[in-house]
Amino acid sequence: MVVSTRERSTVRLRPWWIVAALVLLTAALLAGLLAGAAGLPVRGVVLQLADWLPFVSVDSGLAPIEQGLLLELRLPRVLLAAVVGGLLAVAGAGYQGVFRNPLADPYLLGAAAGAGLTVTLAIVLVGGDAASAAVPPMAFVGAIGGVLLAYALGRSARRGGDGTATLVLAGVAVTSFLTAIQTFVQQLRVEELQRIYAWILGDVAGGWEDLRLIAPYALVAAGAMLLHGRMLDVLSVGDDEAVSLGVRASRVRLAVLLAACLATAAAVAVSGLIAFVGIVIPHVVRRLAGGSYRIVLPLSLIGGAAFLVLADLVARTVLAPAELPIGVVTAFVGAPFFVFVLRVTRRVET
Repeated sequence: MVVSTRERSTVRLRPWWIVAALVLLTAALLAGLLAGAAGLPVRGVVLQLADWLPFVSVDSGLAPIEQGLLLELRLPRVLLAAVVGGLLAVAGAGYQGVFRNPLADPYLLGAAAGAGLTVTLAIVLVGGDAASAAVPPMAFVGAIGGVLLAYALGRSARRGGDGTATLVLAGVAVTSFLTAIQTFVQQLRVEELQRIYAWILGDVAGGWEDLRLIAPYALVAAGAMLLHGRMLDVLSVGDDEAVSLGVRASRVRLAVLLAACLATAAAVAVSGLIAFVGIVIPHVVRRLAGGSYRIVLPLSLIGGAAFLVLADLVARTVLAPAELPIGVVTAFVGAPFFVFVLRVTRRVET
């Protein structure tokens, strides 16, 4: 069912939706801080977090080693998972709004392939500890480069046709090309495959430095996405109506794509390639709260954060003391969900 612009204009983000999402996120963050190979008491963790607040001084009762575990390992890890999950989910929602397709995801335009190639080159050519330091900036540059290459190819190939369809095809072509180069480079240095695949499967075990690295990009990208919710609602009912309302569809699409690209690149830079978050979360939000992007974008941001924190919790505990790659956990959830979305979408189209 197509929702008119007037009907969408009456949609408001009800406070209880935000409250429910924030409660879920808070519970996920607390669970992520408590669970692990070394258990921590709930009361001690809550009091310790309160003690770190300005103008608050309480005795948590945690031993110094427990405080170090909480501050240096658990807290940055769950916060990084929350930021990465939120960025991937809101980027996926933005791509789905631009392309009007619930199967669009943050890696649609070559971000994953670009990042994969540059990270592979960093690991193979730099090597050692220097490669570990080079991976985040190289992944960021590669993700941005892959999307820009797809966008340039899409614009050059468009001749009055459907610009979004051409852009998607350009993304597929760029992804195939860059993946082929990455595979070739991997075959030249087979001994580095384990490090490359460890990055591809995703990881949010970074520390405070990773959070500081992506914080400015995350704020800019998420803020820009949230500001375009109403514009995406207008675009969802057609370019003609958007023009009649004074909205320049091409400019809105470009702004959303740039913000989504920045969000994806920031996430990939510190976490590797974590799949399905950008498909699963926006679709769940639409099913629960409605299709207006003024609702979908903020709830996807919060829901994606909670989802990835919980996925990381599973990754850390299901095979404890060993860890399961977080990308494997999201794939276990996301792959069946992707099939479900595909079946529902085809049923609606027919």
